[in-house]
Amino acid sequence: MKILRATHLGMCFGVRDAIALAMEHSENEKVTILGELVHNETVNQSLREKGVEIRHHIEEATTSTVMITAHGASERAITDVKNRGHRVIEATCPLVHFAHQAVRKLTREGYHSIIIGKRDHVEVRGLTGDLNDYDVVLSEKDIMNLKEHSRFGVASQTTQPIDKVRTLVSLIQRRFPKSEVKFIDTVCQPTKQRQSAAIELARQCDVVVVIGGPHSNNTRELAATCRRFCERVVQIQDASELKPFWFYNAQTVGITAGTSTPDEVIDEVEQGIFRDSKLNVWTQESQPPIIVTHED
Repeated sequence: MKILRATHLGMCFGVRDAIALAMEHSENEKVTILGELVHNETVNQSLREKGVEIRHHIEEATTSTVMITAHGASERAITDVKNRGHRVIEATCPLVHFAHQAVRKLTREGYHSIIIGKRDHVEVRGLTGDLNDYDVVLSEKDIMNLKEHSRFGVASQTTQPIDKVRTLVSLIQRRFPKSEVKFIDTVCQPTKQRQSAAIELARQCDVVVVIGGPHSNNTRELAATCRRFCERVVQIQDASELKPFWFYNAQTVGITAGTSTPDEVIDEVEQGIFRDSKLNVWTQESQPPIIVTHED
């Protein structure tokens, strides 16, 4: 049995910086994070243990200092926080900042904004929160429901697979051949690297384990990508969720992880798989392997 790690996996620099910033401020003052700093319960629990409060609505904040998550927020939302008397610290990833700048540029130039992404995702809410007129799309059906405009400006949620984004941009161009379509690529480099590495990994493996929080969009997208090239793909949050029968008759097992997954969680999952293989428990279950995914 062989265990392979993707060449790119786990935490990106934006997540590491956001966590470090939250930890730094928690040493000196009480801090409320407005939403999950990152979509990983292991990380969020460690912040709670440091005394950091996590609240999903500004009305629930009890501290004078409020932190914006790595996913970013609209200027309107940040202004609202300040108007309520809070000091604001931004942990927004620089690459999410770039996406905000791209959307503002398209708006200034008179384009009708289209955001490719998950409609209710916190990052998408931030990207659209300062817009008066926009559309959010994530499927061909969404594009077929668009109204015609003379000029479309397209940007993307940073954690969408670039292949999907380019396909949807092409569909917009075909749907509206008389319209100008300007696309600014705002998919972040860590997402692109992890997606590419996941494809390379999945092609070599009998089973792929994707590690990340169930609400992490980039983790779900990694799992979806792996399923295109490997029939047996499981998505878990940590090693406690491992089931030996998932690896029945597997010769090569691959591991990848979303951009908010800590290194120690990846190590624990690898050690758990290795330990079970040494104990020879993989073939002791009569149940066939199953596919586990999180769609919420």
